[in-house]
Amino acid sequence: MAPVSLKTRAALARAITLVESTRSDHSARAQEMLNEILPLTGKSVRLGISGVPGVGKSSFIETFGLYLIERGHRVAVLAVDPSSRRTGGSIMGDKTRMSKLATNENAFIRPSATGGTLGGVARRTREAMLLCEAAGYDVIIIETVGVGQSETEVADMVDMFLLMLLPGGGDELQGIKKGIVELADLLIVNKADGDRIAAAKRARADYSAALRMLAPMHAAWKPKVELCSALEGTGMDKVWKDIGEFCDVMRKAKAFEARRTKQAKAWMWKLIDETLSESFRKHAGVKSAIADIERKVAAQKLAPVAGAAKLLKKFFA
Repeated sequence: MAPVSLKTRAALARAITLVESTRSDHSARAQEMLNEILPLTGKSVRLGISGVPGVGKSSFIETFGLYLIERGHRVAVLAVDPSSRRTGGSIMGDKTRMSKLATNENAFIRPSATGGTLGGVARRTREAMLLCEAAGYDVIIIETVGVGQSETEVADMVDMFLLMLLPGGGDELQGIKKGIVELADLLIVNKADGDRIAAAKRARADYSAALRMLAPMHAAWKPKVELCSALEGTGMDKVWKDIGEFCDVMRKAKAFEARRTKQAKAWMWKLIDETLSESFRKHAGVKSAIADIERKVAAQKLAPVAGAAKLLKKFFA
C-alpha cells in the first residue's frame, strides 16, 4: 500500500470513505492506513456536542468553528445524521446548515449516517476522528444526533462532552434525562439573545443548581453552565476558555491521557463484540435456524435462554 497522504480535504474524505466501507478488501486497506497514521494522532482536542433537535447545534458549531479558525486553529466536524429507516441513507443537511464553515479552507465537515447505530454516532466515527487528527486538525467536534439514547457512546470517545440547552429553565429541566446531564462536562444555554436573555439567565441558574445535586463525572472538574448566542456570536470566548481550563485540569490530575487509554481499549473490545456478532448472524447453520427459533420464542414454546443456547450450539458446532 502506498504511503497515506491527507494533505487535501478531498484526500481526507476519500480516506474516511475507505474506513466506512464494509467491503473486506477495503477493511484490510483501512487497517493498514490507520496503523500508518497512528503516530500522527492524539494531538487534538476532541469535543462531543449533543442536545435536543432545534437547540442550534449546527449554528453553534459554525460560529464556534469560525471563532477558532480566526485564532489559528484547524477545525474538523464529524456531523452524524440519523439514517433513514427506509433507505438507510442519511439526511446529510449539515453542510448546508454550516455553509460558511464548510467553505473555509481550515475547516473540514463530514456528515455520516448512523446506520441505525444507537448512541447518536456513526460506526466509524472514532476512525474518522483519527484521520482528521493525522490531517492536522487540532480541534475535532463530533455533533451527535441528540436523540437522548445512549449518549454515553459519544462521551466515551471524546475528551470533553458539551450539552447544549434552550432557554426554559426549570420547565425544560423536567424534560431532559438526568443521565445525559450527568455526562456533561460543560452545559451551554444557547439562544441567549434578544428577549430570551432573561429566560437564558434563569435557565443557567436552574441548571447550576441542578448540577450541585449531581455527582460530577470527574473528581478534578466541576461542570459549568455558560450562556451563548450562535446568532450573535457571543459567549464563544467563555466556552473556549472553559475547554482549555478543563484540559489543563485533567492533565494536571493525570486523568486526560488515562481517559484516552481507557477509551482506546474499550473501542477495541467493542469492535471485537461487533465482529463476533456479525459472524454469528452470518453463520450458515445459525441463519437457517433463526426464523424457526424466533417463532418458537415469540409463541412462548421455547424459553429465550434455551433459544440462545440452540443457536450458539449451531455456531460452535
